[in-house]
Amino acid sequence: MAEERKGAVTFKGNPMTLVGPELKEGQPAPDFHLLDKGLGTVSLAASQGKVRILSVVPSLDTSVCAIQTKRFNDEAAKLPADVVLYTISADLPFAQARFCSTEGTDRITTLSDHRDMSFGEAYGVLLKELRLESRSVFVVGRDGTLKHAQIVPEVTHEPNYQAVLDAAKAAV
Repeated sequence: MAEERKGAVTFKGNPMTLVGPELKEGQPAPDFHLLDKGLGTVSLAASQGKVRILSVVPSLDTSVCAIQTKRFNDEAAKLPADVVLYTISADLPFAQARFCSTEGTDRITTLSDHRDMSFGEAYGVLLKELRLESRSVFVVGRDGTLKHAQIVPEVTHEPNYQAVLDAAKAAV
């Protein structure tokens, strides 16, 4: 049975339970197998040797998630070419494709955890009560270790973008 952390985050002020371990900087980043917009499988290992920003959102169809995704898409142009940006959610790949097309987010790769929520559980961001992923951002270095791990305490708030970008630049 997976670890549960009750009250680890709130959603609109209500305590939520996170399922999975609390990951910390310096730990190996768990691998994952998620679906991209074309229903292909993408793993962390596929981008080995690059710096990865994993921007995790509950649903792209909400305002804060859209803001976060568009912000990281804009920031991608300012980052070195060997930094890969993934936006991960439980949205269906088709909904992610529609969002990217509508919003013009073309510098990030959206990945879906809708099938089994294995990413959410492995990274400790699965919201048990909602079967969504908690807003969070992870930076994985070239060596596969976590260089930054941020779970936003209130799911409806934005992450600390500058801390994420600084960690990604330091990992290059």
